[in-house]
Amino acid sequence: MLGRTAASLFWTSRYNERAENMARLLEVGYRIAMTPRLGQDAADDWRSTLVSAGCDQGFFAKHDELTKRSVVAHMLFDPENPSSVRSCIEAARNNARSVRTAITGEMWESLNTTYIDFMEVRPQHMTDDKLPGFLTWIKQRSMLFRGAMLGTLMRDEGYHFSQFGCFIERADNTSRILDVKYWILLPDNEVVGGDLDRYQWSTILRSVSAHRSYRHAYRDAQIRPFNIAEFLILRKEMPRSLAYCYDWIAESMDALTARYGEQPMSYDMARRTYQMLDGTTMQQVFQGGLHEFLGDMIARNNGLGAQLAADYHFA
Repeated sequence: MLGRTAASLFWTSRYNERAENMARLLEVGYRIAMTPRLGQDAADDWRSTLVSAGCDQGFFAKHDELTKRSVVAHMLFDPENPSSVRSCIEAARNNARSVRTAITGEMWESLNTTYIDFMEVRPQHMTDDKLPGFLTWIKQRSMLFRGAMLGTLMRDEGYHFSQFGCFIERADNTSRILDVKYWILLPDNEVVGGDLDRYQWSTILRSVSAHRSYRHAYRDAQIRPFNIAEFLILRKEMPRSLAYCYDWIAESMDALTARYGEQPMSYDMARRTYQMLDGTTMQQVFQGGLHEFLGDMIARNNGLGAQLAADYHFA
């Protein structure tokens, strides 16, 4: 497969996943900021959201004041923000258009319709009552594309490059969402704080569509931050966990290695991260520092994406 084709398939899936993940991060920030807290400024929550999304420098280069409206506009609609939902949807569509013969009609139609409908929305119309529904729509449209890809795309090289794009981006996002509230977690099984902390952690679970599955996995009426961290990092049955993402990445790496008959550096990098997650306990994560662990995961993801581009000649 040509490097340009592999790159476009990778980035189509990655930008599609990023659009959904930006909506998820914004949903976390919105719901937590809307929770009244004595003596704490909601601007701190919006700042944490921007930092977690990697949008803080670009935001403060353009805005003097941090408000809900300005953050929402920057993360959803700003064409100068390369990670805004608008930019991601447009980039996914442009990449897909460049490889129309390598994707299916269903994949193209889902992206193209999402782009057309999104561009009809005006930032000034995004009121508080409309924002939650709009974020849900973004997530649903992203999942529609992924469903079309899983249901119609041949299991050849293109499929595996699409998987890389999706799961590298998803692992990055799960790390960032957890990092929003890492400072509350403690290395024990006790509930931290009161009703407010439980509500905020419940919001984190809902933002990754994991509230019901968490209850099923732990059979516990309590929302326990330690368990939530374990669920989103190490539990392979959770579709947005880091372990699940690297399970898929390793599987696609094995398939490409078998097809091409060689093990590039990206294969070794992916395998090391997979083995690290497979052999790690949450006690070890906390002993080394959760914030440091999540920062290392974000760096590993970025490094793997860059090495894939080098190994398979994306440029």
